[in-house]
Amino acid sequence: MSDAATWAGLAPDEALARVGSSPRGLTEAEARARAARAPRPRAQRVSALVVLARQFRNAILLLLIATAIGAAIVGDASEAVIIAVILVASVGLSFANEYAAERAAARLSETVRPTVVVRRDGREERVDAAELVPGDVIRLALGALVPADARLLEADELECDEAALTGEDEPRVKSAAAVPPGRALGDLNSMVFTGSVVRSGEGVAVVVATGADTVFGSIARGVTARQPETEFQVGLRRFSRLLLIVAVLLVASIVVTGLVLRRSPLDTVLFALTIAVGVTPQLLPAVLASSLARGARQLAKRKVLVKRLVCIEDLGAVTVLVTDKTGTLTEGSPSLAASLDPSGSESVDALSWGLLATDVPPGELPSNVLDAALVRAPDPSPLAARRVATLPFDHERMMSSALVDVGGERWLVVKGAAERVLARCAATAGAEAVRREAEGGRRVLAVARKRLDGREDISPPDENGLDLVGLLAFADPPKRDAEEAIGRLRALGIAVVVATGDHPLAARRLLADLGVALPTMLTGADLDGVDYAELARRIADGAVLARVSPEQKERVVRALRAAGEDVGFLGDGVNDALALHAADVGISVLSGTDVAREAADIVLLDKSLAVVADGVAEGRRVFGNTIKYVLMGTSANFGNMLSAAVASSFLPFLPMLPGQVLLTNLLYDAGQLSISTDRVDDEQVRRPARWDLGLVRRYMLVFGALSSLFDLVTFAVLLGAFSATGAAFQTGWFVESLATQAVVVLVIRTRRFPFLRSRPGLFLALSVAATVAVGWILPYSPLGRLFGFVPPPVALLVAMAVIVVAYVVVIDVAKWLFFRPRPPRPVVPHRLRRRAAAVLPR
Repeated sequence: MSDAATWAGLAPDEALARVGSSPRGLTEAEARARAARAPRPRAQRVSALVVLARQFRNAILLLLIATAIGAAIVGDASEAVIIAVILVASVGLSFANEYAAERAAARLSETVRPTVVVRRDGREERVDAAELVPGDVIRLALGALVPADARLLEADELECDEAALTGEDEPRVKSAAAVPPGRALGDLNSMVFTGSVVRSGEGVAVVVATGADTVFGSIARGVTARQPETEFQVGLRRFSRLLLIVAVLLVASIVVTGLVLRRSPLDTVLFALTIAVGVTPQLLPAVLASSLARGARQLAKRKVLVKRLVCIEDLGAVTVLVTDKTGTLTEGSPSLAASLDPSGSESVDALSWGLLATDVPPGELPSNVLDAALVRAPDPSPLAARRVATLPFDHERMMSSALVDVGGERWLVVKGAAERVLARCAATAGAEAVRREAEGGRRVLAVARKRLDGREDISPPDENGLDLVGLLAFADPPKRDAEEAIGRLRALGIAVVVATGDHPLAARRLLADLGVALPTMLTGADLDGVDYAELARRIADGAVLARVSPEQKERVVRALRAAGEDVGFLGDGVNDALALHAADVGISVLSGTDVAREAADIVLLDKSLAVVADGVAEGRRVFGNTIKYVLMGTSANFGNMLSAAVASSFLPFLPMLPGQVLLTNLLYDAGQLSISTDRVDDEQVRRPARWDLGLVRRYMLVFGALSSLFDLVTFAVLLGAFSATGAAFQTGWFVESLATQAVVVLVIRTRRFPFLRSRPGLFLALSVAATVAVGWILPYSPLGRLFGFVPPPVALLVAMAVIVVAYVVVIDVAKWLFFRPRPPRPVVPHRLRRRAAAVLPR
């Protein structure tokens, strides 16, 4: 802070001298030399130690490790070693998958990096913001994310949003004038700081600090950044709480039973904790990471970059997409269609004067697509002019101005949104021509002027009392795939809301040309004074919102979210940042402004609704495969552990040793890692992907109980038909338990009839086969004896196979009953219930 205040108190030339630079910037050689000496900001890195430590954030797992150590101390070393080996394998498998997934995400995020215009050797060029060094002279324009702490050399109506540093909502007016000493951070108006956003105007500044040496960097060193939870993460946390409750209840019941039956306290506690670990899907983080990483790779092939992997799941949950018009419904490359006089007749004056109010960066086209189209248009009679001062465009005025000398006269030239400029003109001409052009689907700018002799600078109050020069009409052809893309989004259950700053007539004509019908057409004025509930009701099924401001876009997003919708927002301008932050999923474009890309969760390489539809479908596939594992793992694990708890109450021996329980879970979970490659049924892709904890709970209880029922049948067969006790019993149940868990995956992975109407993915089918094979071969191997297994007779394997087949058939029937559509129950008024009960037959 003291360094920033020191720089702010220097005059521009003093700041340049102190940092060893000049208005021409550094030379390329000097920039390279400084880069070699200065610490460079590190690329996003994934710490293997952090990912490994995350695997042990499980209180039950840590208790089991402690108990296993206790077992080794009191003499049961073999069981402790077995448990340790299985835990190491389980943690290692989970770590390997999560680490690989996070590294893949980091590589993808490196492709979305801000750039900045810098002066080197007196020439301006665009470079990666990470390449800046102290002494670089940079140019800041509307929408730029300030990449370093810098002392302003020039400021033209420059305002910066510094909320990330100061917490203040209002943008700060900036100036190149030195600041007196003793000012607070928010009052250092001659400085711009890393992380702030240019809200209006433009400026030139010399970099004085980068990376960790900036004010933002010094604050970040003392704060651990934590991303807010997504909706998917909230659901996952609630699911984990449910499992914890189930685990505690099972542990309590087993410990109480063991104490009543006077078993060894150590064996009882070890078995109980093993059951608690067994009821949790141990590899859920690994399966989730694997699914998300694969989804991110698939989306990258479709030109979608994901900045946070978990946002893939939230993308699949979107029910309403709010999007702008340019580049999504249109090609996004407008061209000048006509230069008109106030009556609507052809005239080059609007083009010639409009170019004078257009700021053209050296060596490149303007970032604004309409300004770029204007610069590309041939001007048959260019005006010889000298620019004296400028007033850059901002989203409140919706216009830009320039003070120019033309033919010995000094003129203020204004160019901007037609309605805004016409409202500042002395005469009322031009409104009818604007309406005609808008009805033709064209975007219209107005150009006006007035004499300002003797003036050297201009300010917004000067933009009044203007004379209309004419109109500039731009054509942006409809996108060929827009109609199909909107149809795909609707088929995915997503309503589309088009929010545009254009004239409502132009928006209506575009939709008519596309053949797209959205049920509601509103303007920004219509949104004012409408509460959230009413606003959401009007637009939830799709709408066109014309002439809306950035604040109104944000309000639309918040209203839809308050109504229970999952909202995606697609935007690429500085005026979209508020809505991008407010949405469940913010979507921007690689060619968008720095602030839009920074605010977004997902970045598109191609601005297209078709690409968004691809992303939503992939997000739902990822969620579908993740929820398959959750449903299958929790129901199977709950059933097995419930069976173990019941069996421990009447058997004189443990139904399965702790090491055998963990081995069963490890083999099953390892086989399920391939579930991320499984096919997802079309009807599941067409539904928004949302956590339903009630469904998970019911599924666990119903299918867990069925699994436990067949386990009890297995116990009866083992005890009655084979007189199995001890190791023989444990081996039989291990074979049956692992086979039922693995094979039933192929049945309950779909709501359709398995195999015929929904085929599993090849890798999943092979994994299931391998899991069953390992489980049935293991007892015959030398390794089996280490786990306490004995070779089972062939007749026992046949009996177990019959039970597995019967289990699969029953589960398929139960699945149909569980998911079958239920007719809505009639609502009987309270006063009629007693009368109905009296007349209905008993």
